[in-house]
Amino acid sequence: MNREKFAYSSCPLVKAMTALGSKWKPIIVCVIRDKKVRFGQLAAIMDVISRKVLTDQLRELEADGILIREEFKELPPRVEYSLTQKGLDLLPIFSLLEEWETKYDPQSEVIHSAVHSLHEPMLAEKD
Repeated sequence: MNREKFAYSSCPLVKAMTALGSKWKPIIVCVIRDKKVRFGQLAAIMDVISRKVLTDQLRELEADGILIREEFKELPPRVEYSLTQKGLDLLPIFSLLEEWETKYDPQSEVIHSAVHSLHEPMLAEKD
């Protein structure tokens, strides 16, 4: 979807889908959840996405007010991402989407559980 083409739409659904309309953005939001996550952690968890695409998606989420990028002036440089209140408010919506998918494809729950069990220890290491 061309972001610029729909940026000035007055339709709330069009605006929401413009902000979340890639396949990666909802996944990024769900991975971050209520934690602060470093870029390297996200890249490791989401190893099927290139670093360039991940960077682009993070920039767009920041521009749309869904996440906060916090840069620390230290060596080596450190950047942490966390959700804004707007981003946190998406979590119950995504949870409903997960329930909807599981209702019609029970195999999705097995995959969902496996994915969560893989990335939870990686996020816990940095706490």
